[in-house]
Amino acid sequence: MTGKIFNIQRFSTSDGPGIRTTVFFKGCPLSCVWCHNPESHAAKSEIFYDAKKCIGCRLCEKVCPNICHKFGESGHVFVRENCEKCGECAKVCPAKSLEICGEEMSADKVMETVMRDLPFYEQSGGGLTLSGGEPLAQFDFALELLKKAKENGISTAVETSGFCRRDLADMAKYVDLWLFDIKLFDKDEHEKYTGVSNELIFENLRCLDGFGAKIILRCPIIPDINLERAHFEKIAELANSLENVIAVNLEPYHPLGISKSNLLGKNPKFENEDFLPKEELLRFADIISATSDVKVEIE
Repeated sequence: MTGKIFNIQRFSTSDGPGIRTTVFFKGCPLSCVWCHNPESHAAKSEIFYDAKKCIGCRLCEKVCPNICHKFGESGHVFVRENCEKCGECAKVCPAKSLEICGEEMSADKVMETVMRDLPFYEQSGGGLTLSGGEPLAQFDFALELLKKAKENGISTAVETSGFCRRDLADMAKYVDLWLFDIKLFDKDEHEKYTGVSNELIFENLRCLDGFGAKIILRCPIIPDINLERAHFEKIAELANSLENVIAVNLEPYHPLGISKSNLLGKNPKFENEDFLPKEELLRFADIISATSDVKVEIE
């Protein structure tokens, strides 16, 4: 069995406890306007093109079967509408001006990388994290990876939007920790900014809680979208209503998605470049802590 992966990050310390290897799945049913990984949205492979890195060697022009790369007085022009994402140009680009995003990989191939850091997982309490994109969108492949990790004594975590129409009961047996995104509470607002309603998401969250799964609520904090006091009061209320939430992670927005969208040849959906001040983040944490005993962390 194979899956589409766009990155494997070793020595990650922000995707669950300890030192972890995070496997990023390509494809997501949501289209959050603020997403800092826009390359994760499409299920198919894509091409990053950074014109600033191009050295004009024209190797891409020679190998491209669809005449996507043209050189003239204006320099290197990448004709994306001709591109079939074969990735041949990225393979020969010495300056990494062109990079393929999304690789078909077998579960065994992914596990080769995961297994390299087994001693670090054991020493730090870390393990494997599946992220994305949305790992549950490639459900069977994600399940196979989780089973293989467990066979090798590796702790597992899944970061998810919660938008999944498959029965999570079987997968939950192989997951030690769910990193569950909570973006917005209002159904219409959620659909406006992410492209989907949140009804299924909350249904799945309560199912996982009913299974006894350990859950961390991961809450992106987005300027102009969810900074109201009521939003953080609802986070506290939600955490209190569940039996197995061990922490709330507040994740402040950062504008990395803007530059990545440009590299993909797409117009950014959200162009706010502001970083939230630490004092504001601490205030949001205090609002949650005022009515909930759950541990609140700022990523």
